[in-house]
Amino acid sequence: MKNFIKTKMMLRYLIKLCLRIAIFISVLIFYILQREALCSLMTWPVYKGITPLHGLWLIFMIMMLVHIFPVDRLTMALRKAEKEQYQEEEGYSELELHRFVKDQNVKAWTVMLVWLIFNAIFGALYLFHILDEADLLMLTVFYFLCDYICILFYCPFQSVIMKNKCCINCRIYDWGHFMMFTPMLFIKNFFSWSLFFTSCVVLIHWEVIYAKHPERFWSGSNKTLQCANCKDKTCQIKKKLTG
Repeated sequence: MKNFIKTKMMLRYLIKLCLRIAIFISVLIFYILQREALCSLMTWPVYKGITPLHGLWLIFMIMMLVHIFPVDRLTMALRKAEKEQYQEEEGYSELELHRFVKDQNVKAWTVMLVWLIFNAIFGALYLFHILDEADLLMLTVFYFLCDYICILFYCPFQSVIMKNKCCINCRIYDWGHFMMFTPMLFIKNFFSWSLFFTSCVVLIHWEVIYAKHPERFWSGSNKTLQCANCKDKTCQIKKKLTG
């Protein structure tokens, strides 16, 4: 791709995308060939033996815990919430920051409303026994894949509602796990609820920091988020595709 800048973060994202595709295809094959077995595995106790689904649960949980206790290798889209990553833009306007926060909050909760209404459809179908546990697990794994598709290629929330210029500047970047595990809310067992409620902790953790330190999340007050200082460059493919 012409003018493509190969950064370490972009390479990591592409590798992780390939891994997510592999996981999605594996679960899809299982879903097609062994649907009933997939349903039973979701309630299979650990003391009876470790299954591939337990491994998937562990991957999901580690993924969320890393977002609560971030490490250096994570993207700045997430690490911008940290005090250590904040580089104040001298003389920034408090009024403009307030306007930014107000605008982004309205858009963010619009996204939340849309997402909850959309997933309530699947929840209703499950409660009426039209969908089963395997269907909701497959939907979750699909969201798991779409998370990176949104980051690298196209994000409808960014384009239609949030209007942020990139993931580094995304107000709702760490909502991904909550969105991913929303279908798990409707299934009453440890596997599903542990994932959903841990994702709620990740969401609350992000929102508390945003409420206390909004200046860390705006490029007008945080130099780290400005394009000239960006080292991730994970927006390159998306910008080529969307123009």
